[in-house]
Amino acid sequence: MSKDEAHYPPVDPVSVGLRGRCPRCGDGAMFDGFLKLRPTCGVCGLDYGFADAGDGPAVFVIMIVGFVVVGLALWMEVNYSPALWVHLILWIPLATILSLALLRSLKGLLIALQYRNKAAEGRIDRDD
Repeated sequence: MSKDEAHYPPVDPVSVGLRGRCPRCGDGAMFDGFLKLRPTCGVCGLDYGFADAGDGPAVFVIMIVGFVVVGLALWMEVNYSPALWVHLILWIPLATILSLALLRSLKGLLIALQYRNKAAEGRIDRDD
């Protein structure tokens, strides 16, 4: 099934993407493991061959986590001036945990939005 010819009610791409569900039916799992996509949806059979999130999720994670961690670290330094080891103990684990928590959700969101907007590689149409 190369084209999406099945009739499914529209699902909210934000909710299914953040939960890692199929962008067409909203029921099947999108991921096989932590970040690896399944070849097809187990419920509706949607081929995930179109999905190419690229580096988008990682860029968003870097921006969001960087803003939160650097902001909190600066606030703590200005208000309390703790020792360097306190910063290391607090911010390295927080950055790691936030990055891992956000990466899967944002990858699912970008793939669901890619499906919803029918995004594909650019092609040049030539009438030869």
